[in-house]
Amino acid sequence: MRSLSVGQAILIVALCAMLALAVVGIVWAWNASNGVDDVAMDENGWIALGLGSFFSLVIGCGLMALMFFSSRRGYDEAADPFRKKEPR
Repeated sequence: MRSLSVGQAILIVALCAMLALAVVGIVWAWNASNGVDDVAMDENGWIALGLGSFFSLVIGCGLMALMFFSSRRGYDEAADPFRKKEPR
């Protein structure tokens, strides 16, 4: 097992600090919004939230599938007929 270099250790510490700050911010926002009773979402809001989440997931998965399909079929190769193909 390799030991970490100083730069890698600094990067890991910085990323963990950013993750901790994001979690603290999320918890703060969650607690700040729980005390507000004026904002309520009716069933139309929940339906819109569900449909928006569902279709966002469908579009994301569809685009990822198209990307993998395009890469496997060779559609991403260069269009220059004089360029030599690199061996894989």
